[in-house]
Amino acid sequence: MAAGPRRVALVTGGGRGIGREVALALARGGCAVAVAARTRGELDAVAAEARRLGADAAAQILDVTDGASVTRAVAAVTATLGPVDVLVNNAGIAESAPFLKTDPEVWDRHLRVNVTGPYLLTRAVLPGMLARGWGRVINIASLAGLSGAPYVTAYTASKHALVGLTRALAAEVAGRGVTVNAIAPGYAGTDLVWNAARNIAVKTGKSFDEAVRAMAGINPGGRLIDPAEVAAAALKLLDDTATNGETIVLDGRSP
Repeated sequence: MAAGPRRVALVTGGGRGIGREVALALARGGCAVAVAARTRGELDAVAAEARRLGADAAAQILDVTDGASVTRAVAAVTATLGPVDVLVNNAGIAESAPFLKTDPEVWDRHLRVNVTGPYLLTRAVLPGMLARGWGRVINIASLAGLSGAPYVTAYTASKHALVGLTRALAAEVAGRGVTVNAIAPGYAGTDLVWNAARNIAVKTGKSFDEAVRAMAGINPGGRLIDPAEVAAAALKLLDDTATNGETIVLDGRSP
């Protein structure tokens, strides 16, 4: 990240996996960082690690699907660290089921967390970004948001919607100092994959390692994405020459 004023970043789903790596990369890059999730869990540990890196940091309870929770969280981060300059919409869910067994509750849950959450957070911080003439919205999407796959209809639809939100809003704010981009990793080395591998093992009789290898093989590069790769891509999007309205693909074909 280019040298400049101190920026305040809010990372949802910041307690583990991709969110944790992104938050710590932003801390190393000179940002003050707020990590947020529904339960405190690992949030305090991530915030403490960010402080050890020399950054101001805070842990914030947040339910991205609840408008009142979003309003409270953004107000709390602003009071503690300052107005949010960088929003990383990372919180998400991924459940698998055949389409005919994907009931309305599963469908609605994916849309609420994976699309409505980023919508609510972005609406809460965008006015301040526009008023200050600088802001970064980074949506963590998925390769599923660019193509289709069986048994993940709700997840795939929600990530397509997130990519669409990214592109439309980027066009709307273009030229006003704010950029809106998405990062689309394939299967990554996170709890989502480990949990899915355990479920596959139970349902199919495959071993955990076999299930992990099968998911890694779906990525074009034949390997899992390292969460640090997502963090590095996010950090580049803070630069003043950053693109706008792009979806950065991380498919394992390059290190």
